[in-house]
Amino acid sequence: MDTPTPLPSLTLPIDGMTCASCVARVERALVKVPGVADASVNLASESATVHGASVSAPAVVAAVTDAGYTVPTVTVDLAIEGMTCASCVGRVERALRRQPFVVDAAVNLAGESARITVVGGDREAALVAAITEAGYTATPRPDPSATPTGGTVDPAERRLAAERRRVLWAMLLAAPLALPMLALPFGLHPMPPAWLQFLLATPVQFVLGARFYRAGWAALKAGTGNMDLLVAIGTTAGWGLSTWLWLTAHPGHAPHLYYEGSAVVIALVLLGKYLEMRARRRTTEAIRALQALRPDTARRLEDGRETLVPLARIGVGDRVVVLPGERLPVDGTLREGSTQVDESMLTGEPLPVSRHPGDRLVGGSINGSGRIVLEVGAVGTETVLARIVRMVEDAQAAKAPIQRIVDRVSTVFVPVVLVLAAATLVGWLLAGRGMEPAIVAAVAVLVIACPCALGLATPAAIMAGTGVAARHGVLIKDAQALELAHRVKIVAFDKTGTLTVGRPVLVAAQPAPGTTRATLLGLAAALQAGSEHPLARAVIEAAKAEPGTVAAEPAEAVTALPGRGVEGRIGARLLRLGSARLMADHGLVPPGDLGEFAAAQQAAGRTVSWLLDATAVLGVVAFGDTVKPGAREAVARLASMGIRTVMISGDNRGAAEAVARELGITQAIAEVLPADKAGHITRLRAEAGGGAVAMVGDGINDAPALAAADVGIAMATGTDVAMHTAGITLMRGDPMLVPAAIEISARTVAKIRQNLFWAFAYNAVGIPLAAAGLLSPVIAGAAMAASSVSVMTNALLLSRWSPRTARPAAAAPADRPAAVHVA
Repeated sequence: MDTPTPLPSLTLPIDGMTCASCVARVERALVKVPGVADASVNLASESATVHGASVSAPAVVAAVTDAGYTVPTVTVDLAIEGMTCASCVGRVERALRRQPFVVDAAVNLAGESARITVVGGDREAALVAAITEAGYTATPRPDPSATPTGGTVDPAERRLAAERRRVLWAMLLAAPLALPMLALPFGLHPMPPAWLQFLLATPVQFVLGARFYRAGWAALKAGTGNMDLLVAIGTTAGWGLSTWLWLTAHPGHAPHLYYEGSAVVIALVLLGKYLEMRARRRTTEAIRALQALRPDTARRLEDGRETLVPLARIGVGDRVVVLPGERLPVDGTLREGSTQVDESMLTGEPLPVSRHPGDRLVGGSINGSGRIVLEVGAVGTETVLARIVRMVEDAQAAKAPIQRIVDRVSTVFVPVVLVLAAATLVGWLLAGRGMEPAIVAAVAVLVIACPCALGLATPAAIMAGTGVAARHGVLIKDAQALELAHRVKIVAFDKTGTLTVGRPVLVAAQPAPGTTRATLLGLAAALQAGSEHPLARAVIEAAKAEPGTVAAEPAEAVTALPGRGVEGRIGARLLRLGSARLMADHGLVPPGDLGEFAAAQQAAGRTVSWLLDATAVLGVVAFGDTVKPGAREAVARLASMGIRTVMISGDNRGAAEAVARELGITQAIAEVLPADKAGHITRLRAEAGGGAVAMVGDGINDAPALAAADVGIAMATGTDVAMHTAGITLMRGDPMLVPAAIEISARTVAKIRQNLFWAFAYNAVGIPLAAAGLLSPVIAGAAMAASSVSVMTNALLLSRWSPRTARPAAAAPADRPAAVHVA
């Protein structure tokens, strides 16, 4: 008896199961999936195995997710060589998605890469085998956090050099065939003899053009077509026709040959591919520039001795010495020394920033003025630099929604062109024009058709746009955020830390009659000298900056008064600093107009503290959160772009409305709980009239709103939770980067549309002209090469973009509260 063939199986991990009921629930969900014959779930190993003739990983994962559980997935990044057009992209994606363990696959022609999401463990070898079977070469992409090795040559640079040599040889061999064509308009025919044309054209056709045969044959074996197949068929037809005419010509008769057409077409296509490859290299300059910021070595400090070691040997907790002018090798905390640090390549901020002991430092930035010692806080993939590289690579590897339309067109493009070429050949023969002109017209149709431009139009623009944005401090995490941002009609801002600095400062101080401002600040600072409270630090900083402030003797017997303030003794005087309740508890009343002054400050959303002694009120100080430089200009810039601005804040109404008035924001929604912010985003979407809504925030409390918005924009000066939730991260807390992010999105989408228009228009115009015999194969080949290069060049124009920056804000004196913008 024959043993039945076992059905294909897929084993996948499942998170969230806790009991036998969970097992039964998952099994019931799995057996309902089309193509699944049976399913077995193991609670102990937290896994499931499904059998079926056509098991689909996306469907299986969706079933488990709908049942309330999670399937852990792994992302595999591969570099792919040999792709030349949009048809190649489609073939590789189909080969990958046929694997039962593949949940999703996205192939990027401009980046020559693939990002595959899989289930069930290490699948890299199987993925490489699938791509190899499809006719391409795949290798694992290097880890962006890996330490660079000095002296190594980039493989892409080697391929570019090899391509350059092929182009030069092709041009040298084709030149004697092409140059005599320039004399034809003058009635001259100085073509070389047929045997020399054959000797010049044959190595171009079959040696330098061998890549077209290899790639075309691989496409045929896979049951599809690509650009290489079109070039191989077209140029072979021209070379074959010329050879046949030469060999069958009557003795003494010089036939008209087409060797120059085939040789020049291959030379031009190779030139176009070389220029295209060079342009692709420029689209990834941003990532290479970021990776170049990471030094090879670090100077480790052990037992007072400095040792230069490879970066891979540095661990969290180590002490590292950085000398002036050196790049910081890792992230960490400054422990010894003070310095000015240049973080421009990471944040886009052109000016160095001061760093003192206890401050965080970011690897890749440049130490300015002094020798410093930092304690390592993150290495490898956990450093800010590695995360930035990873985010940019994620965005460049992702597919924009508009690209899916192109993918559908590219799957039928080559077969349609082959049919059109055959129809052209038959049409010319039926018209009685003869075999020779019929073949020439059919060759022109094959050569001019260019799926390359279609395949490059979207990814080239996305790579250029995300790259230039990253250089200026705007990190776009996914292509969908990039494509949606230009449709934004409403921007909702969080207040604290987003539009304001997020750190209280003393904005006003009013002494009582008989007390000077300098005395008021000096006594308040003395009471707060030992406190780490933010308001205490604000008082101390203001006292230091105030001209003429007299430093009081240190306070003694300082005691915190919960819910009230603080009290202490300075010399023989008992002083208190605190709330109006503290003042009322001691039966004191503010003299003169101090009460009105305090009420006005509180109406503006400021925090008020009273300085008291045993018998009288000495004065009042007010604290506020200052508006960031550039916030007003950012709101004005958004308004000029036709975008409405809204503030959503958990702060009190007075503070929120005061900031909104100062900045020109049209609507302030105050006293909003974190859980309710997402609901307000949903309501704003209904008011956007079909446009998108963006949310800008920096804290954990903003995460739900960032996720609910069409485009989430997080400040990197905030929490990791906010940055992980948002689609766009601003590497410095400058509000002017918000309109910049929307602007680069609009410019990138415009480039995508321009590229797609010209790619489609080029084929729509060129193919009919070639079929009508109005284009020679040489002109068709030149036009085909020019189309791909023009698409890449148009995308690279984005690299000239730079955002508008905020003008520096002039500091206002603390005794002029009307000129200070606070929350």
